[in-house]
Amino acid sequence: MRVLYFTRAYTPHDHRFLSALAESGQEVFYLPLENDGKALEDRPLPPQVERLHWQGGSGRFRWRDVPARVLELRRILRRVNPDVVHAGPVQTCAFLAALAGASPLVTMSWGSDLLKDAFSSGWMKWVTRFTLRASHVLVGDCLAVRDAAAGFGFPAEQVVLFPWGVHLERFHPLREPSLLRERLGWQDAFVVLSLRSWEPIYGVETVVDAFAQAFEEEPRLRLILLGQGSLAGRIQQRLHQRQLHEVVYLGGQVHQDDLPRFYQAADLYVSASHSDGSSVSLMEALASGLPVLVSDIPGNREWVTPGEAGWLFPVEDAHALAQGILRAVREPETLKDMRIRARCLAEERADWRKNFPKLLEAYRMALRRTGKLVEEKHPL
Repeated sequence: MRVLYFTRAYTPHDHRFLSALAESGQEVFYLPLENDGKALEDRPLPPQVERLHWQGGSGRFRWRDVPARVLELRRILRRVNPDVVHAGPVQTCAFLAALAGASPLVTMSWGSDLLKDAFSSGWMKWVTRFTLRASHVLVGDCLAVRDAAAGFGFPAEQVVLFPWGVHLERFHPLREPSLLRERLGWQDAFVVLSLRSWEPIYGVETVVDAFAQAFEEEPRLRLILLGQGSLAGRIQQRLHQRQLHEVVYLGGQVHQDDLPRFYQAADLYVSASHSDGSSVSLMEALASGLPVLVSDIPGNREWVTPGEAGWLFPVEDAHALAQGILRAVREPETLKDMRIRARCLAEERADWRKNFPKLLEAYRMALRRTGKLVEEKHPL
């Protein structure tokens, strides 16, 4: 099966999807929309995947370039002649694919494109509606995405839902003392982990403010703060003003292979995101047997029942987050039970190897809807 995989830029998530598609026997063509100079993934493309080169992948995406990109994409479609076009996010790659007449079109939501970006302006609402009307199937990772699409008139029966999931053999509870904690001298500390990008949507400033408040009451607290982004200056200023550098480990952008040891070194995972689907980092934390304390948004509510594997707190409420951290510190027996439930939840719902085949089913559904499914040609 020939699959054109059209995505905004090469990320760890794209690497995982492309690898799985290639391993499943598909003939995969990778097309990036832009290159903004930020390397989000340093692993090479899987060798079975063919990268397509075009003018659109050489710089940043600009709306004024849409007509030229659409004409170029039409030429690519004629040359590659894919059986299925997989495109997302909704308002960029999928929109261009829709304008170019891609068929069948499987649009993949990346969460915030439908939960937040779609409502940012009248223009974005129109782009979203146009794209969904041209899509044969929508792939989403949570019920909130399906409901948002329904608000634009997209039929629920054309939505394939699956949380992307994690590799459970990579992300698992640590059964021995953490070498990272030992290196930092944090063996007796209570370690909080935050690893969302330093962008406004992820609320990292709220995490820093909450940690500062909690640290005043509980000096055993330590914070592993990974990531980078446009708010770096403001976050660094907050840490300096509160004199927190000695109790905060700044790890920057961490290689995928190194991520498990950070989860395993922590006692509590926190995220103050304003918008999320089924967050991959949340699933990684659960798979690592890590209790979670996350913002009370629809995507998180699908995973976190308060008191089971973690807790929720109101969006942008640093005080509530601080109180949640302190509660976690003071309830060690509760955390012990949560660790077990977190891992069980991940095994039940967040297993990448069990969830990925749903993407192939989405392709199959799109082919059926266009009358192009021939089982001998597309055994999947």
